[in-house]
Amino acid sequence: MNITFSFILSIALVVVFYLTNFPIENENEKLTPFECGFEPLSDMRSPFSTRFFILVVLFLIFDVEISLLFPLINIIFLNTFTMVLSFMFFLFILLMGIFFEWKEGALDWVSFKGKLNYYKLLGS
Repeated sequence: MNITFSFILSIALVVVFYLTNFPIENENEKLTPFECGFEPLSDMRSPFSTRFFILVVLFLIFDVEISLLFPLINIIFLNTFTMVLSFMFFLFILLMGIFFEWKEGALDWVSFKGKLNYYKLLGS
């Protein structure tokens, strides 16, 4: 019974597909390239900034960690020493990661290595 029904249903779907699949004439407007700001005959690979990629990955990592902090707020109401200590340890690891990335310059959009450091000029 199930095999017969499956066979009839598949045949019916194939027939409906062939009945509704009308050949469409090629129009000149549909054959033109879509204008989206790129040249249609240029190289498909565009240069990609690795600094931007690293910044996006760091944003995603720290965004997920911030979303993990919301359930941990309930730990404050439990007032057990181990829970509060684990919450503080998690915050410490999070802050150490942010400070490390900041010190390495991964959060800077423009790199100042080898260029004139404007921060030192403003301070002097």
